[in-house]
Amino acid sequence: MPDPAPDRRPPRLEHVIAAADRIAGHVHRTPVLTCSGLDHLAGASLFFKCECLQKTGAFKARGATNAVLALDAADAARGVLTHSSGNHAAALARAASIRGLEAHIVMPRDASRVKRAAAESYGATIHLCDGPRDEAAAELAASTGAVLVHPSNDPMVIAGQGTAALELLDQIDDLDLVVTPVGGGGLLSGTALAVEPRAPGTRVVGAEPSGADDAFRSLQQGRIVPSVNPRTIADGLRTSLGDLTFEILRSHGVEIVTVDDQRTIEAMRLLLERMKLLVEPSSAIALAAVLDPRSGLTGRRIGIILSGGNVDLDALPWASRPPALP
Repeated sequence: MPDPAPDRRPPRLEHVIAAADRIAGHVHRTPVLTCSGLDHLAGASLFFKCECLQKTGAFKARGATNAVLALDAADAARGVLTHSSGNHAAALARAASIRGLEAHIVMPRDASRVKRAAAESYGATIHLCDGPRDEAAAELAASTGAVLVHPSNDPMVIAGQGTAALELLDQIDDLDLVVTPVGGGGLLSGTALAVEPRAPGTRVVGAEPSGADDAFRSLQQGRIVPSVNPRTIADGLRTSLGDLTFEILRSHGVEIVTVDDQRTIEAMRLLLERMKLLVEPSSAIALAAVLDPRSGLTGRRIGIILSGGNVDLDALPWASRPPALP
C-alpha cells in the first residue's frame, strides 16, 4: 500500500527523502551540465540541473508522481484533478496513467496549445474555463469526487519537487548558491527543504519576473500578497504563493530576486546557443538572475535548476514566425 501523505503541515527533509524513494524508476535522474562560456559570462562555475530533460519536459513530474503514488487505494479510486495552465497538467496526467486513474485538468481557454496537447496525450480529460481556475476546479471536485492535487501548495507535491535539489547535492559538492524559478513556490520551497539540512552553508534563491513579483513582495511584507494582473512572458510563474510554500520560504530565509523579461529572453537564447538546451522562459529566468549584475548573486559554485523545456516553437520570443523549411 502507498505510504500515507503528510498532513497539511509543511513537509520536512524526511518527506523529500521518502519522495525520492517513491518516484525512483518513474522519473529521470536528470544530468548536471556545465558550459565554460556561460561560466565566463557569470564569473563563476555554473552547474545546470537539467529538469528540461525530465519526463513530461519539466520538474513537475516529480511532485505529481509523488502525490499520485502516495494516494491510498480508496482515494486513488476517486481519480485526480488539478488546475494548471501547463506543465503540472501533463505531469499529473502522466502520473495518473501510471496507476490507471482518471485525471481531470482545468485549463484556461488560452493555455499553450503545446501544453494542452501534452496533457491530452496522457489520457486526461481537459476542462477549459474562462474564469478563476481554482473555482472551476472546486466545482469539478464536487461533481466528480476526484482528489485535488494542487500544482504547488500541496505537501506531497512540494516534497517531490525537492528531490531535484536532493539529486543536485549528490551530484555536485560545495555549492555556494542554488537558484530556481519561483511561481507558486513548489520547486523553490522543496529546494529549501532539501538544501538547508544537507548543505547549511548554501544559499537558496528564487528568481521571479519583475512583472509578477508576488513572492518578493510577500516575503518583504511578511504576509501573502497575491499576484494581481501578472505581466510576464514566463507563463509558468504567474501564480501566487500558497500558505504552505510561503511558510517554508519564510521560515528558511529564502531570498527572492526579480528579473525583467528581456533578460530572461536573452538567457533563454544563450542556453540554446551555448548549450543546445531549449528551455522555456519560466526556466531561463534562473540563469538570467545569475547573469544580472543588479541581483547580487555571486559565488564560486552556483547550482541552477533549469525547471522545464516545453516551448511552443511557433512562438519563440525572438522570432515573429518560424523559419521556412528548405
